[in-house]
Amino acid sequence: MTQVIESLAATTRTPFWAATAGPQAPCPPLGTDLRCDLAIVGGGFTGLWTALEARRRLPDARIVLVDAGACGNAASGRNGGFCAPSISHGIGNAMQRWPKEAEALVRLGISNLDDFEADLAAYGMEVEFERSGKLTVAATPWQIEGLKAQQALRRRFGGESEFLVGDALRARLDSPVYPAGLFEPNYALLNPARMVAELRRVALASGVDIHEDTPVSGVAQQADGVALVTPGGRIAARQVVLATNAAPPLLRRLRGAAIPIFDYTIVTRPLADDELAAIGWTGRHGIADSGNQFHYLRKTADNRILWGGFDAVYHYGSRRDAAFLTESDSFDRLARNFARALPPLADVPLTHAWGGIIDTSARTTFFAGTAHGGRVAYAMGFTGQGVSASRFAALTMLDLLQGRETERTALQMSRRSPVRFPPEPFRWLGIRMAQHGLAREDATGRRSAFNKILDAFGVGFDS
Repeated sequence: MTQVIESLAATTRTPFWAATAGPQAPCPPLGTDLRCDLAIVGGGFTGLWTALEARRRLPDARIVLVDAGACGNAASGRNGGFCAPSISHGIGNAMQRWPKEAEALVRLGISNLDDFEADLAAYGMEVEFERSGKLTVAATPWQIEGLKAQQALRRRFGGESEFLVGDALRARLDSPVYPAGLFEPNYALLNPARMVAELRRVALASGVDIHEDTPVSGVAQQADGVALVTPGGRIAARQVVLATNAAPPLLRRLRGAAIPIFDYTIVTRPLADDELAAIGWTGRHGIADSGNQFHYLRKTADNRILWGGFDAVYHYGSRRDAAFLTESDSFDRLARNFARALPPLADVPLTHAWGGIIDTSARTTFFAGTAHGGRVAYAMGFTGQGVSASRFAALTMLDLLQGRETERTALQMSRRSPVRFPPEPFRWLGIRMAQHGLAREDATGRRSAFNKILDAFGVGFDS
């Protein structure tokens, strides 16, 4: 595996996606006090979708969006671009946690992806969107049984899928590690950096004021609205949306509602058609495996392979050090696992390696709510499933601010907050115990006693 280590040494430690979006003229930091109808804190997917939908609903409102850095510089620009037809982290999670509204969650998730695609067309957003499906592969007998159970659930809710083994599987992925797979055609991929750039472009064109490099240090209720404190000025807003996700929460009540989990990714050089044919991957579908410690992989527009996941790294005290984004033992594990799963490509050079933070909730889905007398709305806890669910969350927050009673606001999933993570050192110890149990389950197929207890309390851990 010496070649693996050499390939990593030559990688650029920034997201591959960043260079694909083209140059973006920076939006100036806020330099004065201002008043507005709606202030949005956070310029990732959630905040930018909120800006677009708010403009559609409120054509004459003054809408201001601020971000501590550049739009999309955090999780939104660092993910794999998997765009799921789900708002609930899958059908199984919906059934386990909200069985009475599972049908609605599945239907709304599919509808959200349909509307997502329609919005891309309506706004003319070019984001390399491909609705080409997803293959989930299994490495062990118990994972294969899990795929069959997934297929049964999909069939129950009218979802199309195909269980694959032998030649049928090798036509979509030929790997010595995975003997079975489940293909679902209704799944999409996109370029996350282009998604941010296009959302930002349309928001600016619609008259949304965007101020980058403008961190918010405080939120306070006042007589006629909410005040946001920034280094360059004070924002007096009638209403506020908090879309900061994995960043430290601005509201005390949200501390402990989600934790920062670091996820890592590597990318190869562009691959030739014969190299891709050697692993049976001639389609444009995304792929993920079935482990608790799972990998996800996809092709970029120029036929690189992006390979990520497996480790879900929590640092004691919920630390978010910038160095964690570029330096980690996870890169080595990713490269070795890539070579093991796809041996014909074991010596292909790697060009990029980077990390990102996932805002992980204890139930693996986002939640939404209001504060300060209904003048502030928030959504967070997407747990790695925010590319499409962020749009749904944006609509939910605006419904809440406008006092609309909709199917979105009625959902228990979005209305009820998840179980809070405990303070340290219990948080770190609990996460370590849960992760140890999940790794053991991957190896043996047996659920640990500790994770069974977490299951009973509706607490999960995922990435």
